[in-house]
Amino acid sequence: MSIEGPAASAFATEGPATRRAGGHTDCAALRAAARQLESAFLEEMLKQAGLGEMTGAFSGGVGEAQFASFLRHEQADAMTDAGGIGLAENIFGHLAGRTDCDG
Repeated sequence: MSIEGPAASAFATEGPATRRAGGHTDCAALRAAARQLESAFLEEMLKQAGLGEMTGAFSGGVGEAQFASFLRHEQADAMTDAGGIGLAENIFGHLAGRTDCDG
């Protein structure tokens, strides 16, 4: 199984994206991947909680349903930027502990 996408390089144990010239792990890539994961988790939780769903005469209908995911994505990003629920720091701590990154 391989991980693909923008966060893939953060999870690789070796490679140019995670190793600097001195052999130290790129902590910024690990932290960014952890933040993306927390944001995706929060986005899914907001979706399951039904946040922003409206019914009745004031609902946006089909258009609202199509664009609700964009709103949830931005809300999850804002929550993560404000400190989130601590998931990103926990994940980063575990990943950093497995590499030579000291955070």
